[in-house]
Amino acid sequence: MNSNMPTKSEGYVIVKASLTDVPTMMAIFAGARAFMAEQHNPNQWGPASWPPQSLIEQDIAEGKSYLVKKGDEIIGTFFCDAGEKVEPTYAYIEGEGWKYDGPYAVIHRIASSFTHKGVGEVAINFALTKAPHVRIDTHEDNAPMRGLLQKHGFQYRGIIYVAHSKNPRLAFEL
Repeated sequence: MNSNMPTKSEGYVIVKASLTDVPTMMAIFAGARAFMAEQHNPNQWGPASWPPQSLIEQDIAEGKSYLVKKGDEIIGTFFCDAGEKVEPTYAYIEGEGWKYDGPYAVIHRIASSFTHKGVGEVAINFALTKAPHVRIDTHEDNAPMRGLLQKHGFQYRGIIYVAHSKNPRLAFEL
């Protein structure tokens, strides 16, 4: 699959983000932080700190930041990368560990504008076009994300730690 081509999934289109999209993306992340706080998950991204704009701009520069669009409206965003050992924080995992040691896709920073449902599912389906296995992590208090992962057959593999937070993350694999 040509990574520069838009991908359609159930009426949604996935395109690579550009620097002109950053203000919209940051507004979506702000809404996601507020939603997480309302859902008793105030610590995953913090009240105003994660993800920083500099990281989003880096993701865009590296071609790993994507938008989910419905028509002309940006309804979500996510990070996706694929290959061998693409996520350094996944090198150490407490618990059962990863089942598969080959190439995988990783998804991070999924956020929705909440105007349409299915952004998480679209991101998962997109990641599966990049690699046969997908890894993702989330905070233990992120019940909506854990529900999405369970619905799509992800298996809990253990605990990982990320540099930007003292809170451990639950790691899942599909």
